[in-house]
Amino acid sequence: MLDTLASADYHVGPMVLNAVHWVPQSRPRLFVIGVHSSIALPQELRAYTPSTFLHPAALRRAFGQASEQVRDTWIWWNLPKPAHRKSALADVIEEHPASVRWHTADETKRLYELMPPIHRAKVSEAARDGRTVGTVYRRIRRNDHNEKKQVAEVRFDGVSGCLRTGSGGSSKQFIFVVEGDRMRSRLLSTREAARLMGVPDEYKLPENYSEAYHLLGDGLAVPVVAWLERHLLSPLLGGRPILVGLPNRAQSQPDGGARSRSNSLYSRGEPRVTMSREQALVHPSRLVGCAANV
Repeated sequence: MLDTLASADYHVGPMVLNAVHWVPQSRPRLFVIGVHSSIALPQELRAYTPSTFLHPAALRRAFGQASEQVRDTWIWWNLPKPAHRKSALADVIEEHPASVRWHTADETKRLYELMPPIHRAKVSEAARDGRTVGTVYRRIRRNDHNEKKQVAEVRFDGVSGCLRTGSGGSSKQFIFVVEGDRMRSRLLSTREAARLMGVPDEYKLPENYSEAYHLLGDGLAVPVVAWLERHLLSPLLGGRPILVGLPNRAQSQPDGGARSRSNSLYSRGEPRVTMSREQALVHPSRLVGCAANV
């Protein structure tokens, strides 16, 4: 993709942004902003060396392995780090969620029994700290005999795991609350998922759990996009508005057909880059961008 953009006379500026800086969810995403050479690039937006905030080691290695054409057009963005996040996972949790129910004691016990010893130890430690809220994902791991086995992995660091949209059971995230010797568990509610994406409570969600969860888990965190728009996209375009679009699902076409899940990124009406399972930011003034899972 970078070679395609460079060949089309774009400067390319990849960066990795983790939503955890804005919301209590670990959600690293690769963002690539392409700026056509006809757009004047403000010098204050450009750095001459990578930053630890935007450019992790893997991205710096990718730069070293890129083609000469891409390296010549590469931009190391100079953007401010956001203010320290004040919210924690416990702040977004509902005591009486409408979209899910709390598990029975037996259901919680079965989830606990799926935990390897190291994760049960985390639960025991959390029990000594009073009320502690964590999240659990069920995963398939290989045991000491190289056999595949389902396990439950818990975290109590005040941050949720990354929301997913897979169809399997491993894509579902659970809330796990420890209060002394009492444990409670349930699925993450749709409203909690929305809060973890920075979506305000007044936003109306689909009533169907799977539809709401897929809508949220397949998107970009709202405050991350707002931060990008404020500090990079809008300044690049002199304060003009940005169109945020190309949702990751089939769309109606003028001829009555449908666009597949593979999206096309357009500039002045011409397809530039084809993406799959990605989000796009597009502006007719030859500024393009996309975001993808890391």
